[in-house]
Amino acid sequence: MAKRDYSKFQQGVIRRYYDNREQIDEGKLSELVTSLYLAESKSARDKLWDRVESLLERLEVLPSRLAHVLASRDAAVLAELVSDLQKGLGRKGSG
Repeated sequence: MAKRDYSKFQQGVIRRYYDNREQIDEGKLSELVTSLYLAESKSARDKLWDRVESLLERLEVLPSRLAHVLASRDAAVLAELVSDLQKGLGRKGSG
């Protein structure tokens, strides 16, 4: 893969994105809760749950909480987890 030379501005944008990725992912997760409540078809819900799973893994959610949310596939349970994540709870190393 060819090496990319980014301008100083582009480097700053990329750095800020990764500095704030956790908050961005939490926001996406919140939006997914709403989408899950509104999803009408099973296939749409399945796609949304796939996205939820990848975001929860990237956010390093405690394995027990991750398993519970994915096993229940309940938007209310996910909403509770999102609330905890925004309070700084439920991640590996946070308690």
